[in-house]
Amino acid sequence: MQRYYPIMLSLEHSRCVVVGGGALGERRTGGLLEAGAEVLLVCPEIVSARLREWKEAGAIRHLPKPFSPDDLTGAALVVAATGADELNGWICDEAKRRGIPANSASDGSRGSFIVPAVVRRGGLLLTVSTSGAGPAWSARIAGELKARYGPEYAELTKRLGDVRLRVLAEVDEASERRRLMHAAVTDQAVETWLSMTELPDTEALVAMLRCWADEA
Repeated sequence: MQRYYPIMLSLEHSRCVVVGGGALGERRTGGLLEAGAEVLLVCPEIVSARLREWKEAGAIRHLPKPFSPDDLTGAALVVAATGADELNGWICDEAKRRGIPANSASDGSRGSFIVPAVVRRGGLLLTVSTSGAGPAWSARIAGELKARYGPEYAELTKRLGDVRLRVLAEVDEASERRRLMHAAVTDQAVETWLSMTELPDTEALVAMLRCWADEA
């Protein structure tokens, strides 16, 4: 089994090439769009209805042609999703020769990275991988995480980001900031954040965190 180094990439406004206009291309394109990437789709024909919708809406660019290595110019990332293993492998080889991260949607071992199962709740991003050994197992665990962490965790994550910014601005000592932020993610704190319509003012917020931290 291959070993992988987990990493979160910032692809905002980066050119990402997806080769393949079917269901695999649709899934990979959707994930890239969620990450804010600029997607160039390369394929003679778009089969996926959703890919056609994204093209018509101007969300992606489409080159209606077979893939050629020149299509990789300026790419930050490449996904080979043609449905043909050998073609996907060749595309990945061409990308890797140019130092571009590449993923084969049909055989992860041919690329330089694999795509985990993902649960996205706003800024909260939960990923599961079995290092390519069992995608169905990854999907099952991701489904369990999706049920455990519902849509409300998107707002909770945003709120915790606001709490952190206020603590950073209000508290000078690094060890005290860490103590308060640990208090901000206890079960009691999470329940409180979810029940609030908005955060209290900064002074009251910090006092609340200190009270929770002292009780821990």
